[in-house]
Amino acid sequence: MLSIGELSRRTRVKVPTIRYYETVGLLTAPERTGGNQRRYDQAGLERLSFIRHARELGFSIEAISSLIELQDHPDRSCQAATEIAAAQLSDVRAKIKRLHALEKELLRIADGCDGDGVSEDCYVLASLADHDLCQREH
Repeated sequence: MLSIGELSRRTRVKVPTIRYYETVGLLTAPERTGGNQRRYDQAGLERLSFIRHARELGFSIEAISSLIELQDHPDRSCQAATEIAAAQLSDVRAKIKRLHALEKELLRIADGCDGDGVSEDCYVLASLADHDLCQREH
């Protein structure tokens, strides 16, 4: 059995985050000692590792909850899990597209200023002050 501190160290998830995951139902409430300290078993460690990995991949709490529900019912089709992963991939691709547009606009703004002028003539500052100077939506 693991204390919450040991569980935190092993999974690299902060203690307040572990408590939050319990509150929102991603982690089941662990057993408690006579002194009311949380004690986690191997299943709790594995579940928290699953959650941490899913969060690193950008899955929302709601998506993780759905994935856990599927994981808890191994007799169900994995089609729903595939759909959740595909939706996450679509979101990541959309973010990448927005980031590429942002990169191009920032490059254009940075290249528009040679850095030799004074602040009142700075193209970077002027571009930030006037969105109409931007060439791309971002």
